[in-house]
Amino acid sequence: MLKIAMVGAWHVHAGGYAREINRFENAQVTCVWDNDIQRGKAFAEEFSCTFYEDYDELLASDIDAIAVCSSTNIHKEIIVKAAKAKKHIFTEKVLALTNEDAKEIADAVKENGVKFVISYSHIPGNAVQTVKKLVSSGKLGTVTYARMRNTHSGSVDNWLPEHFYNIKECGGGAMIDLGAHPMYILAWLLGKPSSVSSVFTEITGHSVEDNAVSVLRFPNGAIGVSETGFVSRSDRNGIEVSGTDGFLRQTGSEVFVALKNEENEWKKVDIEEKNMPSPLTYFLGVLSGDEDKKLYNIDDAVMLTEIMEAAYKSHKEKREVSL
Repeated sequence: MLKIAMVGAWHVHAGGYAREINRFENAQVTCVWDNDIQRGKAFAEEFSCTFYEDYDELLASDIDAIAVCSSTNIHKEIIVKAAKAKKHIFTEKVLALTNEDAKEIADAVKENGVKFVISYSHIPGNAVQTVKKLVSSGKLGTVTYARMRNTHSGSVDNWLPEHFYNIKECGGGAMIDLGAHPMYILAWLLGKPSSVSSVFTEITGHSVEDNAVSVLRFPNGAIGVSETGFVSRSDRNGIEVSGTDGFLRQTGSEVFVALKNEENEWKKVDIEEKNMPSPLTYFLGVLSGDEDKKLYNIDDAVMLTEIMEAAYKSHKEKREVSL
C-alpha cells in the first residue's frame, strides 16, 4: 500500500486529490501537514488521517510520497526537503514563483532520484489529445497561431477563496492560477516560446489581476495567446489552432476542423476515447510501476515557471520579455 502525505490543504483541489488517492486500489492518504494548524487538523479529521504540526517529522515517517497543495510561495522549501528525504512528489502547478527557485527544485529532484509529476490537468482530456494529434500530424500545415481561453466567474460570483488573491502566497492572480493551463498547453503544442508580452487588468478590487492575456512569440514565427480571468460567466473556453493548411477549434468535448484540401469546409472530428489517467492517477501508477515517467515531468514544470515569470515581468515593465 502506497502511503501518501497531503502537504498543505491550502489549495481548493486538496480535498479532491485526497479522495482520488483513496479511490486508488493501492494508495491511501495517511497524514497531512499544513502551516495553518487549524486548517490542517480540520483536513485530518475529514479524511481520518494523522496531522503533523512538524513537517520534518512527517518526512521522517514511513510515507512513500507527498501531494503538494500548499501555497505556491513555500513550494521550494517543501519540495526540496521532500526530495532530500527521498519522498516522491506530486504537486499542484505552478512549480515555483521564480525560475531560480524552480531550477533549485529540479536539481533536488534529479540529484535524489525521486519521481515527480506536476498537475497539468488539461492534457489528458480526449478532445485536447485530439488537438495535439491533429497538430502533430501536419494536417494543419505550419502552425502560425494558437489560442487557449480558460476562465471562470470566481471573482464576480464571489466563490473563489480569499487567499487566492494573496499576492505573497500566490505570486499573482488569474494568470498564475487559471492562466497556467493555457501556458503549458501552448508550450505542449508549439514548444518553448522565445518571448512573452502581457496585459493584465483588475476588475473586482482584489489587488491582483482578474482579467489577463499573455501573448507568446515562438522561434518559428508562430504566436500563442493565453487568455484567462476570474470575471467571465458562461464562457466558451477552449483551444484554436491556425496553420497554413487548416484551422481547428476545440470547445468542451468537441473538435471541429477546416482543411484547405477539403475546401475549408468545417467538419466535426471523431474524438478517440483514450481514457488517459489524470496527472495524480498517473503519478500513483508511476509509483506502482504501471506507468513510465514521460508525462508531466520536472523539465516541463520548470519551463512553465520560466514562462510565467516572464509574463508577470512583462506586465510590470510594460514590455516584451525574452526567455
